[in-house]
Amino acid sequence: MFTEYRLTEGVRLFVRRTTQFKTVTFSIRFRQTLTAAGASARAVLANILEDSNETHPSRAALRSALENMYGTLYYTDVGKRGDLHYVSFNAECVNDQLLEEDGVVDWTLKLLADSVLRPNMKDGKFKDPIFEREKQTVLERLSSLYDDKTRFAQQRLYELIRPDGPESIRATGDEEHVGSLSAKDVLDAYHRMITEDEVEIYVVGDVDPDSFAEKIKSAFSFDGRTPADMPQDPSERGGKTGRVSERQAMKQGKLLIGFRTPVLFGTEDFPKMQLANGIFGGFPHSKLFMNVREKESLAYYAASSYLSRYGLITVSSGVDPEQAEKASALIDEQLEAMKAGEISDLELDQTKAMLANQLREALDSARGQIEIFDQYKDLPGGFTPEGWIAKWEPVTKEDIRQMAGTIEKELVYLLSGKEESEDADA
Repeated sequence: MFTEYRLTEGVRLFVRRTTQFKTVTFSIRFRQTLTAAGASARAVLANILEDSNETHPSRAALRSALENMYGTLYYTDVGKRGDLHYVSFNAECVNDQLLEEDGVVDWTLKLLADSVLRPNMKDGKFKDPIFEREKQTVLERLSSLYDDKTRFAQQRLYELIRPDGPESIRATGDEEHVGSLSAKDVLDAYHRMITEDEVEIYVVGDVDPDSFAEKIKSAFSFDGRTPADMPQDPSERGGKTGRVSERQAMKQGKLLIGFRTPVLFGTEDFPKMQLANGIFGGFPHSKLFMNVREKESLAYYAASSYLSRYGLITVSSGVDPEQAEKASALIDEQLEAMKAGEISDLELDQTKAMLANQLREALDSARGQIEIFDQYKDLPGGFTPEGWIAKWEPVTKEDIRQMAGTIEKELVYLLSGKEESEDADA
């Protein structure tokens, strides 16, 4: 799918040559071990490096230059995967082959190099007005979590069941750490990112891979670095079990349930558990949707997610608080039905088809191709979309029953406006 080049120790380039798109898409990703303090500093750093650079020393100058280059897109982002934190620099420009003049692709590559290696500084430091503005932007983004009760409840579930694990650390950090940041803290985070982070660079478009590898190596010239530590075993992490109820000013209750499973990303049973989660609550034909929402009308929505790198399956539902206990019991019944082997041929076939379609649809965009490959590329034996789809095909109902048998409930969490807040045994 992608041609891989090892530019130096800890720095890899992946190029996909394709005529599928009229654009060339870039993504440069820096990754290091995830911590709350590190994520907080890197979230502010990403904003600063998106704002401007040495060549374009103001937000207005940078945006004007992008517009003049046929609407080239440029943005930064932060994310996490397992125990690792990412800062990404992303760009998309029109391919020179479609223009009467050359130079847009090279200009975009230089823009990325300027943004990464030549930030907008004064006397070797980030400019105070930019630092303060972007720090405040991150703080406002973090505080907005409290207004989105679905996201808030999901975050609280992670904090309760994995208080000391990366599950509970947001990619944008937390208000306490961001609030205490100085410009020097963020500058130190920048230097660590440039010199210590593992780097993965992606290019998708109608380009020559070998010549592009030389361009990338010349533009960035990264020194070698030691790859980031591998994720820890999530089975070592623990938190609350049973039930927790909390209340806020709200009407619709948020009922979330956390389950653990030993089936992790990259293990032999990983594709089977993807299917098991799809049958449980991953799609509109799933047991949660059909029985909890549609048949019994006990939830406004009900779905499950499989966090394979953490060994977690979470159920999220919107309920009337007085119906929460019934909804929780019915959710349990759906899992017990799977453990008893109550899985129809239709459920299994539909889930296989939905997962395959979901994967193929993601490949319809250059960004999607990068995301999918970045997620799966380190699987044992490598990854191709059709090869992975082939792993779902032979999975049987008995396989799904066995997967369901590995799923164990940890915590039921209810966020509502009811006058109660208590812990109890499940």
